[in-house]
Amino acid sequence: AAFSLLPSAHIAPKPTVHFIKASTSDLPKTSPSPPSTKPQLPSHKPHHNIREEARLHNAATVTTNHPRFSAKYVPFTSITGPSSSDESYSLDEIVYRSQSGSLLDVQHDMSALKHFDGAYWRNLFDSRVGKTTWPFGSGVWSKKEWVLPEIDDDDIISAFEGNSNLFWAERYGKDFLGMNDLWVKHCGISHTGSFKDLGMTVLVSQVNRLRKMNKPVVGVGCASTGDTSAALSAYCAAAGIPSLVFLPANRISMAQLVQPIANGAFVLSIDTDFDGCMQLIREVTAELPIYLANSLNSLRLEGQKTAAVEILQQFDWEVPDWVIVPGGNLGNIYAFYKGFSMCKELGLVDKIPRLVCAQAANANPLYLYFKSGWKDFHPVKAKTTFASAIQIGDPVSIDRAVYALKNSNGIVEEATEDELMDAMAQADSTGMFTCPHTGVALTALNKLRRSGVIGPTDRTVVVSTAHGLKFTQSKIDYHSKNIKDMACRLANPPVQVTADFGSVMDVLKKYLLSKSH
Repeated sequence: AAFSLLPSAHIAPKPTVHFIKASTSDLPKTSPSPPSTKPQLPSHKPHHNIREEARLHNAATVTTNHPRFSAKYVPFTSITGPSSSDESYSLDEIVYRSQSGSLLDVQHDMSALKHFDGAYWRNLFDSRVGKTTWPFGSGVWSKKEWVLPEIDDDDIISAFEGNSNLFWAERYGKDFLGMNDLWVKHCGISHTGSFKDLGMTVLVSQVNRLRKMNKPVVGVGCASTGDTSAALSAYCAAAGIPSLVFLPANRISMAQLVQPIANGAFVLSIDTDFDGCMQLIREVTAELPIYLANSLNSLRLEGQKTAAVEILQQFDWEVPDWVIVPGGNLGNIYAFYKGFSMCKELGLVDKIPRLVCAQAANANPLYLYFKSGWKDFHPVKAKTTFASAIQIGDPVSIDRAVYALKNSNGIVEEATEDELMDAMAQADSTGMFTCPHTGVALTALNKLRRSGVIGPTDRTVVVSTAHGLKFTQSKIDYHSKNIKDMACRLANPPVQVTADFGSVMDVLKKYLLSKSH
């Protein structure tokens, strides 16, 4: 009854290798003097932590000679085409949808950002890589001006996420695909083991700010197939904010389930699938003072888009030909598009890569929509897939994904269970340790390579969204050939041998002979 007096928070009320350095001569002649790209911070004092040092430095370097960067919520429909509406909301409002019920998008004041040219932004972002300066040691917050420009550094909750490995998949590309420029962006090398950290640091930081403003937020909740709940619970724990997690019962790995439990989240295991959990959390957050953390909330995409900027940084601001992203709820493919698009609009690069969204065949509504020529979208009832984080049949961000793909000349591909598990095992055999979702993306790459869409010298990036250690049971079952109706053709089970010298020698000679050619 006490909660019934609080306002609804569901729907709006009706009305790299080498770094390029910029010199001052590269800046527009009419620009105000830019803020320093390499701030000289006070030397570390034993009684000051890095947050306190940042606070003291900011107080000592307040300047008004550069434009004020800002961002706001706008209806997603207003950026996809002409709109006569001036509907917008402050990021400090608790709102998830527009008056018409459409998704919202975070819109930055691009005119203010354009006061500085691409060389300036490249130099600024590059100067922050590898530092422990608060909060710029994070791969997300090193792009703070493009993420949440108005948040106080003191309100930021960060585990210095991002800055993840981009590695050259030399042997996999050469031996299995005939490619010489294949790369994997390992977003799973992160605080909780998935790319979800990139968005959750932004969302929880904003919630931390709202609570300090005495907004009606008691906790933060999400529906999850695993990785979202892990990220939410970790960042809420760091902030001292209660987290609530709705999980589909018996449909995620124990490694994923244990993370929110260990971080103190209030976990509800619900006898439904992800779409059912999503419907319930939306209804609950409309009635209780719980902030919604799913990708319906566009704040998370602001953090996730920084992975695209990182890829460009790591290639010394050269644009790859292709970027392949696994897709379930479909926010991430839009986030990558948004990151690349901002870099192009602000002059850091002169083009964007072609995007590929890879779906599991057991949960493939976007793929079916793409194959219909974007004429006929229908949600599907998602079937069980080893790529459990993308086992979503009614994606929230379908409109965002279509917009991103159309504007990047993009493609959608799918992977069957046999294909994605074989691709995962094949990649692992070259030294990787991939998750099933990366297996989906690698299958898409394999199909596009075989059809000649992707060429042998095309610079291609596969986005690995989670760490393989979260999915060890699926690997155990595969290599044990313990998966019903699956050939597991690349299984590598241990060989049982008796404990005597002769038997061991016989087995080893046979093995070495098989490898000698």
